Amino acid sequence: MNVAIVKYNAGNIGSVENAVRRLGIEPVVTDDVERIRRADRVIFPGQGEAHSTMAYLKAHGLDEVIVNLKQPVLGICIGMQLLCRHSEEQDTDCLGVFDVDVKRFQPQRHEDKVPQMGWNTIEQTKSDLFKGFGSSAEKPEFVYFIHSFYVPLCDWTIATTNYTLPYSSALHKDNFYATQFHPEKSGRVGERILKNFIEMRG
Repeated sequence: MNVAIVKYNAGNIGSVENAVRRLGIEPVVTDDVERIRRADRVIFPGQGEAHSTMAYLKAHGLDEVIVNLKQPVLGICIGMQLLCRHSEEQDTDCLGVFDVDVKRFQPQRHEDKVPQMGWNTIEQTKSDLFKGFGSSAEKPEFVYFIHSFYVPLCDWTIATTNYTLPYSSALHKDNFYATQFHPEKSGRVGERILKNFIEMRG
């Protein structure tokens, strides 16, 4: 299995690399267009800021490569947000795989802090990305988040989380999957999600 992790100016790529290694796979971290195109699976991870990250992707030709990939692709955190149409973060046009806009959290109560940082539940899960999970209504699964912006509920929502309001914590369209949370930091649950992604039929 050839797994490519997209290398760009965003943090946390090393954690994703280590998480994939724990599954017995040696991934390649690369910004090489051809290596990404040839990979069996592509992970588009990161922590960062939308505007400068999109500028980097465009400058290196990675924007066109990512949107035209045909194999399973997994966006994580800022990777998920950049797969959307537009972000309120510095009024940034993104890749447009998911035709939905990224919004900034607006705290409703004093205890609502931005960014959301720490563990929260994912519910109403669907798609093979969550294969093997029990009924989230009976036993919700906890995963790790750190983000100030969110994707509203939409046609491509495959998991929801509530923080100031219900929002999309995972998306799916065609060969593109995305999680707002960090599976590489989410213990057993996150490991299962990464394993499910890698084992998907390409």
